[in-house]
Amino acid sequence: MPQPLCSALLEKIREEIERSTHLLSLFPEIPLDWTPPIPGARPVGWLMGHMLECLAGFCAVLYAVRPKELAHFEYLKSLPVNHLCGTDEARRRIAEYAACIDEGMALLEDADLARRVPTVFVPQGELLLTLLLGNLEHLINHKYQFLIYLKLTGVKAGTQDVYQFRGK
Repeated sequence: MPQPLCSALLEKIREEIERSTHLLSLFPEIPLDWTPPIPGARPVGWLMGHMLECLAGFCAVLYAVRPKELAHFEYLKSLPVNHLCGTDEARRRIAEYAACIDEGMALLEDADLARRVPTVFVPQGELLLTLLLGNLEHLINHKYQFLIYLKLTGVKAGTQDVYQFRGK
């Protein structure tokens, strides 16, 4: 039976992953510890490693909803995130997380989006939809941070690199 809400959400997640990967491909050869001239900024390699944490968040939520079916996701917890990460590792790991997100989302039904999922921060649970949207927001925010970092390295990147224009 079709699950239009889950399908639409997955398409948006895939779009953001694709645009993030695109931005990643635009980075010039710079040291992983290059840090933009912004107070409190993190190195570019850390940002690449942090994108992995953004995607791992989706996998953790999906695992919490379907622990038996996704028991093999346990190995994801042992993978490093928030570390200085190069573009090759980031691209490979993003693809791995994307495949896991596809697998986990395929197990959901639209009704699951209203299900409460306990979290470390909210033991009584938050709606699955809220958790997935929170992870999506996290990913989008750091995708935009990629854009800012690119511009500060002199790369001419813009709106067309950040958004997927529908109808084209």
